[in-house]
Amino acid sequence: MDHHPKHQYSYYFHVFVAIAIALAVLVCCEEESVKPLVKTVKGKKVCTKGWECKVWSEYCCNQTISDYFQSYQFENLFSKRNSPVAHAVGFWDYHSFITASADYQHLGFGTTGTKHTAMKEVAAFLGHVGSKTSCKWIWSGHRWAIGMGTMLQQGDESKQTILNYNYGKAGEALKQDLLSHPEYIEQNATLAFQAAIWRWMTPVKKHQPSAHDVFVGKWKPTKNDTLSKRVPGFGATMNVLYSDQVCGQGDVDSMNNMVSHYLYYLDLMGVGREEAGPHETLTCAEQQPFNPSSDSASDS
Repeated sequence: MDHHPKHQYSYYFHVFVAIAIALAVLVCCEEESVKPLVKTVKGKKVCTKGWECKVWSEYCCNQTISDYFQSYQFENLFSKRNSPVAHAVGFWDYHSFITASADYQHLGFGTTGTKHTAMKEVAAFLGHVGSKTSCKWIWSGHRWAIGMGTMLQQGDESKQTILNYNYGKAGEALKQDLLSHPEYIEQNATLAFQAAIWRWMTPVKKHQPSAHDVFVGKWKPTKNDTLSKRVPGFGATMNVLYSDQVCGQGDVDSMNNMVSHYLYYLDLMGVGREEAGPHETLTCAEQQPFNPSSDSASDS
């Protein structure tokens, strides 16, 4: 090997140039965004945007989820999901989430309003998923990084009745027999995310809002809602999804667990927990439930 200083400098110079070019290409590719195709239908602007938002929609004119939420951020949010103590190692991944979301982005999932609003919705949705898949017996000072350490809803017997309803209805929507074969969700992360996003986007009952609606501002509370202290925000998403299992009971652990995940994810995504809103918006501690358990029992 030639150890002459001049040749060594020349060698390192070319190495640094090569690295700089590679980094420039990488940054360019990561920042490059697919431009939407635009047309006007009945005086309304609608768009499609690549494979991620492929149905003509007003929402596809906005940024898609992968424009502002990339794989490294997913890894930051769920950095412990593949740790030795996790029960779902290798299951949850960024590609499965984005693939699943592509079926709902044209409906407004993660694409409603400004980039700021969209990022908050993704953090809120993942806050729910993370809290329901956390190894709750782990405590390392960063408990919320354990999200996606288990399968969705694993071992939560209090949710069994609701799960049967969700599996049946979600299965119909996704064209999968999930009621007879719930293991399909444990075998396919994309399907698991699709089922979860379907639940987020779908009202429990007719004439009621979905979790998506109450979070992004598509829901306008009635006078009865106001009297029941139901207001738009993350707290209302818990009310829609879990009703009196977590809401209207004060600051119970099950509710605080979801709130903590949401706040933690807001911080990691660069939005900041200060954007979560006041206590009455962030929690459902004082909200009367949309669908009390007594009503559900009488309906059945």
